[in-house]
Amino acid sequence: MSAPVFSYEKDPDAIYRQSFEIVRAETDLARFDPAEAEVAVRLVHACGMPEIASDLIFGAGAVAAGRAALAAGAPVVCDAAMVAHGITPRLLPKQNEVVCLIREPRLRALAKVEATTLSAAQVGLWREKLGGAVVAIGNAPTALFRLMELILEGGPRPAVILGFPVGFVGAAESKTALAETSGLPSFLTLKGRRGGSAMASAAVNALSILAGKDISE
Repeated sequence: MSAPVFSYEKDPDAIYRQSFEIVRAETDLARFDPAEAEVAVRLVHACGMPEIASDLIFGAGAVAAGRAALAAGAPVVCDAAMVAHGITPRLLPKQNEVVCLIREPRLRALAKVEATTLSAAQVGLWREKLGGAVVAIGNAPTALFRLMELILEGGPRPAVILGFPVGFVGAAESKTALAETSGLPSFLTLKGRRGGSAMASAAVNALSILAGKDISE
């Protein structure tokens, strides 16, 4: 019996081009400025859901802050290895350092002492990298909550927070707190339970692309 023959696009350049054509055709980008629209397109592409555009929240100056930080060589601090691995090195404008400490050997003992998750415990280890950084959280609501606490306690302030924790416990609540709490840096987030590592890294990649070009051209 012969194998079935399927008709599908095999040219990677064509797949890439068509994907973004479809995203732009199916996503309502009207409420975004040009820079925000570029980031929104990347986020939709990462998850395959044009409908998320209506739930994206861009804090004032978030894209500008992220672009400027990356262009200045700021590190990208990630809560999960999957976020770090999703960041495309060639897009980073200054070969920016990508930091994820979730596998730090001392973290398990620290989390036990603090009676919290590994993801939240690592936030305290971010201190020396955090000032002026781009923070990408794509997994743990506890990491986002702890980061906000650290900043409000007077800790180092990142340039921008990309808040995309995903899940059923605390994800929606942590993102609501990010959007509604005064005294925090600018941010980008997605309302509700949806999110994930792919979206957090896509946001970093989008800002990296923008840091290297003038989108008004």
